[in-house]
Amino acid sequence: MTAWEELTISVIGTGYLGATHAACMAELGHRVIAVDVDEDKIAALSEGRLPFYEPGLSELVAKHVGSGALRFTTSFREVAPATIHFLCVGTPQRPRGDGADLSHLDSAVRSLAPFVTEKSLVVGKSTVPVGTADQVRARLRTLTGRPVEVAWNPEFLREGHAVADTVRPDRIVIGSVSAEADEAVRRCYGRITSENPDLPVVSTNYANAELVKTAANAFLATKLSFINVVADMCEAAGGDVAVVAEALGHDPRIGGQFLRAGLGFGGGCLPKDLRAFRDTAARLDVVAGADLLRQVDHVNNERRRHVVDLATEHCGGSVLGVRVAVLGAAFKPGSDDVRDSPALNVAASLHLRGAQVTVHDPQALSNARKEFPALDYAENLTDALTGASLALVLTEWEDYRGLDPAAVGALVERRVVLDARNALDRVRWTAAGWTVHTVGRSQQPHARRPHPPSPRGVGADQLGEPVGVG
Repeated sequence: MTAWEELTISVIGTGYLGATHAACMAELGHRVIAVDVDEDKIAALSEGRLPFYEPGLSELVAKHVGSGALRFTTSFREVAPATIHFLCVGTPQRPRGDGADLSHLDSAVRSLAPFVTEKSLVVGKSTVPVGTADQVRARLRTLTGRPVEVAWNPEFLREGHAVADTVRPDRIVIGSVSAEADEAVRRCYGRITSENPDLPVVSTNYANAELVKTAANAFLATKLSFINVVADMCEAAGGDVAVVAEALGHDPRIGGQFLRAGLGFGGGCLPKDLRAFRDTAARLDVVAGADLLRQVDHVNNERRRHVVDLATEHCGGSVLGVRVAVLGAAFKPGSDDVRDSPALNVAASLHLRGAQVTVHDPQALSNARKEFPALDYAENLTDALTGASLALVLTEWEDYRGLDPAAVGALVERRVVLDARNALDRVRWTAAGWTVHTVGRSQQPHARRPHPPSPRGVGADQLGEPVGVG
């Protein structure tokens, strides 16, 4: 079999990870059968419609559903022709505790088991605690009565860039116990590695493959919390965290990625992966590591309180009855994901303090309404900003970066903006008569580049995803 030969692949789970992986496997030349128990989701995907926002993915799904290379079903029986089965179900944080909830994974394995054969390979992509691959292997043997090959191939997707991160990854990691399983996973990515012979492909054991994803996200979370500690020090000392971060970023041992001070990280991956990694450290009795990661989480959560306090300060010590325009609901730009969104957390906290909060977001309003129905929402920026005494930039969408401060100034009651993402051109906004407060920076604006380059050209402080969805 050559690297270019078409394979028949199944994808179990059609959430963010599964739908992306299924469409991208079809794009790489394979025939893909994607299965999920959610009938509404399958119906939408079968028509080429996404139940979430991800740039470029809906077009890819529609393309390959139309060509017949990709199909969606609720019947596990239809995955029987596949020789490689990718487990792409969610592993959210447990309702109680920091560890991952593997109930969806266990359900997927039980449903898949009747349709695997001695020639099948089951490949995990979900983000899981160390030891899970061995458990899946043992579970499949119990359910089928025979050995079943298992590999683990963690994902490193950034929301908003998931298609590119799948078809043009910066590395591929394969955890397995046999050369045959490793080779089979490599065939799935044959087109990628043929076109990019220098692409790192890391072949390793289960434990390393399971640890690398949560370790990556925990490290990125640590960088973000670290630079926010530096931001607090800059505020106290009269420094500018953007200058400090830029200087740090020129050190090749540190790099400029994930040194964007501001409101902190959120979403469905960094927070829960950080906590899962902390839970693993605690289970392995690595006490110092667990303590470090606990503090990283604490620093991040404190960013939200800090911004609420700053907003209250700018309103004279109370936000009671103050009209506040919140720009941003998604946890980062390029996504409609509001899971653990710092922006919505701040908006809700101000609402609870008595502010009249109106939220705008280019993509996430529908999800935000479901999560926080008590808040007011505006479909357009004019409605959000009209009459506001305070504007907060909480998600750094390009829509907000490109605003005309003079035009916006004609809408608001007071020209005061709290830029919690350090996204605005302070010189331009100040010249238009605005009082601009930023995080961790001298409040005297300078005509200079406001922050170091974002990861892989992305304009978000935690768009790194390697933010995953598992």
